[in-house]
Amino acid sequence: MIQKKICLLGAFAVGKTSLVARFVKSIYSDKYLTTVGVKVDKKVVNIDDNEISMIVWDLAGEDEFQSVQMSYLRGSSGFLLVADGTRRNTLETARILHQRTIDSVGSIPFIFLINKADLADEWEVDDGAISEFENSGWSIIKTSARTGMGVEEAFLQLARQMSLKQ
Repeated sequence: MIQKKICLLGAFAVGKTSLVARFVKSIYSDKYLTTVGVKVDKKVVNIDDNEISMIVWDLAGEDEFQSVQMSYLRGSSGFLLVADGTRRNTLETARILHQRTIDSVGSIPFIFLINKADLADEWEVDDGAISEFENSGWSIIKTSARTGMGVEEAFLQLARQMSLKQ
């Protein structure tokens, strides 16, 4: 079995922990729980007849008071970068975290998730902003931890990208 470490990065309260819970345990809770440091989960997936054990590191969110510990990224095979569609400022945090990740561990597979698609009528992120990231070559998936939309697809797409980079 192949083991791959992946990290979830993003601003605080973008839904990283909820995305992990939806992917690993197929559950969702409205309760907001702040991640302190890192929380590790695991799920085995099948990609092209290969079993991949995804070790999922849910890192504490970044804000003006706390920075993501880049040392947590060591050994990562890929990462999911998460923004909140209802908070435009989380896009800039994602851009900064992306650059810091590249500086820390080099260029590894990643997917940019714009979460809270179930709240699309409250979004501050428009198609123009999303196009800027797409034009930079970023793979983008709109997700909803609440409904499950795009969640499995995002993790499996990242697993597929990582298995190609063995």
